[in-house]
Amino acid sequence: MCLNRFLILYMFLFLLLCANAQQTVSLSPTVQKYVRVNAPRVVLEHVRVIDGTGRASVENQNVVIEQGKITAVQPGSDAPATDGTTVLNLRGYTVTPGIVGMHNHLFYVARPNEDSQWNSEPPVLVPQMTFSAPRLYLAGGVTTMRTTGSVETYADLNLKHAIDEGKFPGPHIDVTGPYLEGPNSYFLQMHQLSGPDEARQMVDYWAERGVTSFKAYMNITRAELKAAIEAAHKRGIKVTGHLCSVTYKEAAELGIDDLEHGFFVNTQLDPDKKSDACSESTGVYTLEHMPADGPDAKDLIDTLVKHHVAITSTLPVFESGGIPGRPPLRQQALDVMAPEAREAYLYNRERPATMKPPKTDWPMLFKRDMELEYAFVQAGGLLLAGPDPTGNGGVVPGFGDQREIELLVEAGFSPVEAIKIATLNGATYLGRHNEIGTIAAGKHADLVVIKGDPSSRIADIENVEIVFKDGVGYDSQKLIDSVKGRYGEY
Repeated sequence: MCLNRFLILYMFLFLLLCANAQQTVSLSPTVQKYVRVNAPRVVLEHVRVIDGTGRASVENQNVVIEQGKITAVQPGSDAPATDGTTVLNLRGYTVTPGIVGMHNHLFYVARPNEDSQWNSEPPVLVPQMTFSAPRLYLAGGVTTMRTTGSVETYADLNLKHAIDEGKFPGPHIDVTGPYLEGPNSYFLQMHQLSGPDEARQMVDYWAERGVTSFKAYMNITRAELKAAIEAAHKRGIKVTGHLCSVTYKEAAELGIDDLEHGFFVNTQLDPDKKSDACSESTGVYTLEHMPADGPDAKDLIDTLVKHHVAITSTLPVFESGGIPGRPPLRQQALDVMAPEAREAYLYNRERPATMKPPKTDWPMLFKRDMELEYAFVQAGGLLLAGPDPTGNGGVVPGFGDQREIELLVEAGFSPVEAIKIATLNGATYLGRHNEIGTIAAGKHADLVVIKGDPSSRIADIENVEIVFKDGVGYDSQKLIDSVKGRYGEY
């Protein structure tokens, strides 16, 4: 009996140590350079709280952080600065949960020798941004992210572990495996599956090495997708997809968990769509012919909701496609780009005069996707948020995550609803809603301190000053300054 009690006590202490492991991580000198607040107890006093639930903001609150956790959210008061306690007077500031970025990358897309006439040479390349991207995500308020497709998967896994061990600054990372892709891929660096057996093998191989999600890509077959989903689900791992060869309805019926890019890449109505083959319009035709209040949209949304398929909104990556003056130029984002990346982005903002006007009404498509995303949520669907920061359209890590929240408000969501989509909804999908995603006692202290009031002026979401991850407050501007001129290079 005594031995059993001893074993129970031992196991209890072991679990307690595991639960508190992240609070006892020693931060390297590299990380400490960017830390602004690190104390056993921190009080954010007289702050406006947007708690991530979608409820209205609450004025004049004190948020108390101890050992990496939120221990209290209470009416504002002047807290005493005792030994071991750091008090920040934050009148005029807002605190939100850390962003849970659900379509984020650790790479950049480069088109060799691109010029002002939109000419470039093959192949399109995908250089890794292992240094700059994690810092920019954290600086922008992203405390947890899913890579949503990786190219250098070992690098992503090793980076995740290094960040968790306190060696490098960056968010918590859900590493998605290599793209599950078929033949004729757009990217030379992506492996092309030979069939369902190899799809299963890839899932098993990378799951055993620590990957925690998978992403199917544009040229996968239904049989390969089915095999990958079954193999992943056996391990409790979810699968998302940027699809084309497989329609949204087909993927839902196969058991996929999430679909990327809102409703931009659903091909079910494309006139040239053939089984297991990507159509020429890659979903543009379907989006043009699927109004949110029409029968096709209602049937699709009903199917997605019934099968519990989430949708990830990635509005920033589509914003610049043929819409003059969008997105607004943001100097901070331009400053972090490498000269070549900045040049390519500015080239792509201006359509060459020698090119014929586009046949596609892009502003209409952009608005249509917003309407479908809004209708999906009203029908009970789980909408996630992420910017797809590959440099395309000037979408930069961190800055793009903030822009996504602004565009969700343009789509019809209230500011607090948009923040919920970008925080709690992602946590819910990842199964971490009891730990992160909202501001409440007992949750991890993953918080963003913002100057202003994004609940009434969503553009204030850009005014990030401090980002707390596991109770440690990082200086946003210092992180941004550390990568100026580097995004697109490394």
